[in-house]
Amino acid sequence: MKILKITDNLTFFTPDFDQQANIPMMVDTVAAGFPSPAEDFSELKISLDQTLVKNKEATFYARVSGYSMKDAGLDDGDILIIDRSLEPSDGKIAVCYLDNAFTVKRIKIDKECVYLMPENNQFKPIKVTHENQLIIWGIVTYIIKKAN
Repeated sequence: MKILKITDNLTFFTPDFDQQANIPMMVDTVAAGFPSPAEDFSELKISLDQTLVKNKEATFYARVSGYSMKDAGLDDGDILIIDRSLEPSDGKIAVCYLDNAFTVKRIKIDKECVYLMPENNQFKPIKVTHENQLIIWGIVTYIIKKAN
C-alpha cells in the first residue's frame, strides 16, 4: 500500500494490486458456537483485494483515528475500504470532507438538511448548513479489524 495523505482523523492508502496475495481459505465454515469435528481441511485460495474491492480505480483504504464511530464498530486503528464510485445515501457510513478536514460519519438526510452523525454519544451530530463546504468523498464498504 502507498500512503497518499495523513490527516488528523484518517490516513489514506491506495491498494497495491500488483502485489496480490492469494491466501488459503478453508472451504467449510468455522463454527462460532459449539466446536464441530473437522472432517477435512480442504482449502481454496482467496484474494482479499478481489473479494473486497469492486472498483479498483475508485477504491482507497484509510486508517481510522479516534472514537467518534465506535458504536458502529469503527475503532481507532481499523482500516476502512472506501469506494468513491458509490452514491451517498441516508444511513451510509461515509468519508466526508467538511470545511477542509476529513471525517468519517453516518449520513442522515432530513427534508431540510444533511447531518453527519457520530456513533458515540460523547460526540454531537454535525448539521451541515449552507455555510459549510461538504464533499462526500466516498462510501465505506468494509472494515478490516485486528482480532483481540
